[in-house]
Amino acid sequence: MRPLVWFRSDLRTADNSALHTACAAAEGPVAALFLVCADQWREHDWGRPRADFLQRSVAQLRADLAALDIPLLVRAAGSFGAAPAAVVDAARDAGCDAVFCNAEPEWNELQRDRAAAQACADAGLAWHLHDDQTVLPPSSLATRQGGTYTVYTPYWNNWRLSLLRAGVPEPAPAPSRRPSRAVEPEPGPSDWGAFDGPSVPSSRWPAGERAARRRLDEFVSGPINLYHERRNQAELAGGTSELSPYLAVGAVSARQCLSAVLNRNGGLLDTLGMGPAVWVKELVWREFYRHVMTGYPRVARGRAFKIGTERLAWRWDDDELAAWQQGRTGYPYVDAGLRQLAAEGWMHNRLRMITAMFLTKHLLHDWREGEQWFARSLVDVDLASNNGGWQWCASTGTDASPYFRVFNPATQGRRHDPDGAYVRRWVPELAGLGAREIHDPPPAARRHCGYPDPIVDHTVARHRVMAAFRGLK
Repeated sequence: MRPLVWFRSDLRTADNSALHTACAAAEGPVAALFLVCADQWREHDWGRPRADFLQRSVAQLRADLAALDIPLLVRAAGSFGAAPAAVVDAARDAGCDAVFCNAEPEWNELQRDRAAAQACADAGLAWHLHDDQTVLPPSSLATRQGGTYTVYTPYWNNWRLSLLRAGVPEPAPAPSRRPSRAVEPEPGPSDWGAFDGPSVPSSRWPAGERAARRRLDEFVSGPINLYHERRNQAELAGGTSELSPYLAVGAVSARQCLSAVLNRNGGLLDTLGMGPAVWVKELVWREFYRHVMTGYPRVARGRAFKIGTERLAWRWDDDELAAWQQGRTGYPYVDAGLRQLAAEGWMHNRLRMITAMFLTKHLLHDWREGEQWFARSLVDVDLASNNGGWQWCASTGTDASPYFRVFNPATQGRRHDPDGAYVRRWVPELAGLGAREIHDPPPAARRHCGYPDPIVDHTVARHRVMAAFRGLK
């Protein structure tokens, strides 16, 4: 067998199911392919942070594969519609007779793979598709009735019991160096075209699986032990792993993350300390949202999970939306999160919840506006997690926050940023205020600092959104 490995959101050589299986089955050289589908990614609302990080990750993968004598062909395909023919052409050019790749759960990606499988069959190429994005395949768990879980806790319980019974899958090592190259590598287009959004410093997010592994190893070597205490404090260094960009492009796998935690606990899942146990449960949220997307593909197509909530009378106000996007809502904790997003292409998860709930509950704006903005702004954008998080905050999704839960940004700020360090960093005009004032500055202090008044009153907003949801009944 002469395999072609088609890389997508799995940009690593270690613990890559498609690459590992292809190399094990190969009778000689192995070739690899990555398709630049920039037009499709723009349709998916990707912004510059995600596209730039992906491009740097592909460049690092090309170097890692070259060290194994596996040439990477990087080719422009434009849209997913052009992908099947591009895969067949690449296989023929590299003298390959089989295509190996790892599945992706999103709707358009599923349609692309169905078309690619047919194109390969028509061309006489074997097609091998593997589950690789999660520890357990999204469709491997089911309720007692054989359906899709829609609540996290029973999903987590089944996930955990499945691993306790069957054992935790061990990550596969990187393949050995191949005996020769099938073809010469192709670097592909240097310009992927224009993407909206801010430019994020590459030093903040170094690309590649070695960078991902360093970050994972540093986190599990110490900071993870205090994760349960520090995970909601955005200003604390090491409070979270910051691995989400690497999981999004597949520079590190979920199996590797879980294995790194368990290896420090004798391989045992059920006796983890509090910090590691809470972090593993957060890792499984990512799996849960992929499970939901597999069972309810409408959520990947811009639809609410709770169909009835599509009758909500969402408000539309361009000025309010712009104020939210630019971090000038008059709520310091909200604005700090959105300014961090603009500067780093990333936002602490606590702030993601607070800013999302502010847009959907305080302003009563459609969650899809926020989902799109995060997609354009985040270096780690991932449809299943982004959609799941937004619908949770908007109370339109599976296992969602109840509609009457409306975070008070000032209260959240005082609880999770008690000395105001996070706000001072990202809203510097308020840096001179004390801890008692900084999360809800009085009018005189706002005028003195040049900081705006709140664009909506919290109590008024809470009554408004509750009335809107009650109207659905």
